[in-house]
Formats: sequence, C-alpha cells, structure tokens
Amino acid sequence: MLNLTQRLILGCTILAGLTVWLGFAAHSHLAGVGRGWLADVLPLAAVVIAIGTAVAVLAPIRSLARDTRRIAQGNLEHRSDISGRDSFGSIAAELNRLAVRLRDLRESEAGRRQMEFQLSDAVLQSIFEPIIVTDAKGQLLKLNQAATELLGAAAGDRMALNNTPGGEKILSAIRDAVSLQKAVAAEDEAALLPMRFGNNERSFRLRTTPMRDSEGRLLGTVTTLEDVTYLQNTDRFKTQFISVASRKLRDPLLQLRRGLYALGKGFAGELTPLQAELVAAAGEESQKLDDLMSDLIEVAEIDTGKREMKVENLRPISILREAVDRYADQASEKRVHIELSAFPDLSFVRADRRSVRSIFDNLLTNALRFTPPGGEILIAAEEHKNAVQFTVRDSGRGIEAERLATIFDRFNASSEAGTGMGLALVRRLIELHGGQIAVESRLGHGTTFKFTLPVAVVNEVRHPVEVG
Repeated sequence: MLNLTQRLILGCTILAGLTVWLGFAAHSHLAGVGRGWLADVLPLAAVVIAIGTAVAVLAPIRSLARDTRRIAQGNLEHRSDISGRDSFGSIAAELNRLAVRLRDLRESEAGRRQMEFQLSDAVLQSIFEPIIVTDAKGQLLKLNQAATELLGAAAGDRMALNNTPGGEKILSAIRDAVSLQKAVAAEDEAALLPMRFGNNERSFRLRTTPMRDSEGRLLGTVTTLEDVTYLQNTDRFKTQFISVASRKLRDPLLQLRRGLYALGKGFAGELTPLQAELVAAAGEESQKLDDLMSDLIEVAEIDTGKREMKVENLRPISILREAVDRYADQASEKRVHIELSAFPDLSFVRADRRSVRSIFDNLLTNALRFTPPGGEILIAAEEHKNAVQFTVRDSGRGIEAERLATIFDRFNASSEAGTGMGLALVRRLIELHGGQIAVESRLGHGTTFKFTLPVAVVNEVRHPVEVG
C-alpha cells in the first residue's frame, strides 16, 4: 500500500507523462501540417506544469510533517502557518488545536502534580514523629522537620548517620526492609533507640515499611521513630510499684497463711464443719495470692535487672526428669499420666536452673489444671541446630483462637484459674536466655507449648601428646 505522499508523487508523474504525451502528439500533428513555435513550446510547457503541480502538492505536506514532528517532540508552543479552506488548511488548523489542548493538559497535570507534592510534603512535615524516606536502594531522600532536629548533622548523610547513636539500627532496618520487601518492626528493648534530643535523652521505637507502586514494584521505604520515652517511664514506675507493693504485702500475707493453717489444724480449738470449710477455702485463696506475689516479685526483678542469673550447663533429660518427679503426686491424684520423651545424650543447654524450674512449674501447673482425669501430658526435648526444643503438651480442652494472641500478656484473661502472670513470666525468662516460645491449641484437642534454650558451647580441650 502507498502512503499519501507516494500517491501524490505517482499522480503528478502520471499527469506529467500524460501532458508530455499529448505534447508529442500535438507536435507530431503540427509537424505534418508545418512546424511552428507552438509545436516546440507545448512539450516544455507540459513538463513545467507537471513539476509545478507536484511542488504545489508536496510543499504543504512537507510543512505539515515538520510541524507535526516538532509538536510530537514536545514543542507545544509551535503552530503550523498553513491556512486556507482546503484540506491542508483544515489539517493544519486541527494540528494547532491539538497542540493547544496538549499544552493545557500538560500544564494542568504539572500543576496537579505540584499541588500533590506540596500537599504530601506538608503532611510529612506536620507529623510530630521523626520520618525518614529512602529510595529503593536505601538512599536517603527526605526527612521531616522532627527527624532533622533529632539527627542534626547526620540528617541526609548516611556516613554521619552511621556514626550517630542508634543510626546503625536505622540503616539496618532500612536494608532489611529493602531486601525482604516487608515491614521491619520490633517491640522489645532491642528496638529502642536512645537518642539525645536537646538536653534530654529520649527513647524511640523503630519501624520501617516498604513503599510500592500500583503494580507492586518497590519504590522505597518509610522509617518512623515513635517516641516511647513516657511509656518507658510509666512502665518503670509500674515495675517499681509492683516490686515494693509485693514485698510489703508478702509479710502480712505470710502471717495470714500461718493463722489459717493453725486454725485448720485445730490449734485454736475444734472447728465446726462449716468453720473448717471456710478456713480451708480461705487457705486456698491465700495460696493463690501468695503465688501471685511470687510471680509479681519475679517479674519485677527481671524488668529492673535485679534478677540474678546463674547460668550453667544443664542436661535436658535431667531437667525433664526433675519436672516429672515434682508433679508426679499431683498427676497421680488427678489420674493424669505424664509421659517423658527425650534421648539421654542430647546436648547440654546453657541456662539458669532456677529459671528453668520456674518455666516448667508454670507450664505443668497449667497442663494439670486443664487436663481432665484420665488425660495425658507429654514433656519432650529434641535438638535443633544450636538449640534444644522443649515441648509440654496436654490433652485438655484447648484454648480459643481469639485468646491465643494475648496468652503471654500480663494479667491476661486466659488465666481465669491462675494469677495471670505465669505465662508472661515464662516468656520473659525464655527470652532472657535467648530462646523463643510458641503455643498451638484448638478447642477439644489440647494445648502444646514449645520453647527453645541455646545449646552450650563445647570448648575443645587439647591434651599434650607425649613425644618419644
């Protein structure tokens, strides 16, 4: 198929050829009649007419092509100077209108983008918490006013930020968010960044989130520093209050338990059946209160750093056997079978004996409490790489799914029969050892707790070799 220009050239060529042919025909005819000036001029005139026609047709086409090319290259201020009511004039007018509409559209789009940029920048600057924005390679792009004031000279400079207290944690979180392309956040003390703000030292909790476009491509990251100084101060006050209150209540509670014990044994005289029942019930409640005091004191010691950890190498099979022995009588009274499953040659774990005992006491107490008569409890251990995983599984009623998320919280509602502090204490003790704990449960299918303790490092001992 021929384009418009090729068709016009072909038409002009045919027209020129036809004109020339007519000229030669006329020339031959006139030659027979007699040569004259008309016979000589007519072929030349035909050629001139054909060339003029081709030029007149092709010139506006070339001009329109140049105009279209300049507009397409982005020069929306350019206009075609072809006018008239013919087809070329109409095409030029439409091309000019198209350029005007494209220019207006570009200006309105640029204005809209500028307004959006100014709005997003204003929102970013108005946020009270420090915000750090990076590109997909982790390079710093923008910081709001709070981040600039906090980081000072390190703002926008990766090298300076790397040497700023807490700066390495920020850069590490950004690198992880870029490489993993998922949010990086930690809620424990390791995520707290102590930084000096003015004359005061404040603590921030770090959270880094990746940004993506509509097609899911990574654009960059947004890092937020949440000021948790007041939360730390409040938590510190609560811990101190719990510690003091627990110790102050411990002695009166001890005297109360002694009095109830004496009454129950008849040291103050014979009791009626109703009196004996009331004293026994009061004794049970005082025991629960004493357990709560013990848990509160232990948690307070951990939070304040006063808990003394005597870490040593412990054999897993010995840990499990001691736990079974401590609860064998209670399990027998309730007709619950405790099964032990572990190889005797498992690697030693590095842990505090008192903490490990407390962990198993809390887990086995819960297991016995919720396992019905005739049920079974399994305690087991197996080695996984650099840790030993311990398991406590019961055949009780299980835990509702909506309660599993808060089961390790302090005073959680899942412990209606206990102090509400046991599992919180268990988690804190395990985390102090560098381990982790998880729970699996389904109503009617029992509950399984699994936690890890680090394997003790075996130091290689070299004996001298006798030579000779």
